[in-house]
Amino acid sequence: MTGNWTPQRALTLAAGTPPGGGLDRVARALEKAIVAAGAADVPVAVENVAGDGARRVWTEFVDAHPGDAHVVSISSPNLTTDYLAGLADFEHTRYTPIATLVTEYIAFAVRAESAYESGADLLLRLETEPHLVTVALSTALGNPNHIALAKLLRAPGSDVNAPIVRVFDSALDAVADVMAGQADVCAVTAASLLAEVEARNARLIAISAPARLEGRFADVPTWDELGVPCVVGAWRGVSGPAGISPAQVSFWEEVLRDAVAQPVWVEELARLSWSPMYNAGTALHDYLAAERAEYAELLGELGLLKR
Repeated sequence: MTGNWTPQRALTLAAGTPPGGGLDRVARALEKAIVAAGAADVPVAVENVAGDGARRVWTEFVDAHPGDAHVVSISSPNLTTDYLAGLADFEHTRYTPIATLVTEYIAFAVRAESAYESGADLLLRLETEPHLVTVALSTALGNPNHIALAKLLRAPGSDVNAPIVRVFDSALDAVADVMAGQADVCAVTAASLLAEVEARNARLIAISAPARLEGRFADVPTWDELGVPCVVGAWRGVSGPAGISPAQVSFWEEVLRDAVAQPVWVEELARLSWSPMYNAGTALHDYLAAERAEYAELLGELGLLKR
């Protein structure tokens, strides 16, 4: 293995959402791909540490393993947005970013019987009566889901804070809120809607991707198609605790490169409508810096920028 470090015990992939949640799905897929690649000579297991909008996994689990590369966690843009919005006192720089793996685009969905027949219907309501729209989001205000909603409101010049926004720890809870009739629409990662879409309980009306997704969501239009510039993705990656060494980072980079080349990983991308996004090393750190600047600007427009 690259470098001069090899694990001495089982590797843990921590996920800040419960089983079936967005970060958990990535952890489970990555576990299978690492095993399939034979990329580690020790067992690999997923540990769910849900709660506090996916922040608990960092403060109560990753922080308890400084310098220990046997433990990594599934990371996302929330490490940036939560910090900038004042919801957390930590961001990416407190940990050791290792790689991004995939991007999930934000799907807007309603109940099957909703009066919103299309994305155009929702856009009209957001333009004329945005205060009458209730939206369910996952994890935190100011995250990519919330930013996608803000872009829809900004296009016609509506107040970006006018809709009623309900926030949940998991995308699955946000979807359930819509299914229960408490919210009109949810803005969550597309894969979080698969079960309800397949059961014909939910209907996707638009997605924040640059082009239509393939597979199960191929018939869902993009917001760009509907005349609104709204391309927003929520990437998923891997970060380690503070204090791990360059040799340990090299170990994980090689493990992850091997894993994302496996057929089982490619199959998961297709099944869950994920878009590949492997970045590591200098490219990763440049990306995180540019994203932070962009989110600071967007959160400023939302009135959520606290740092």
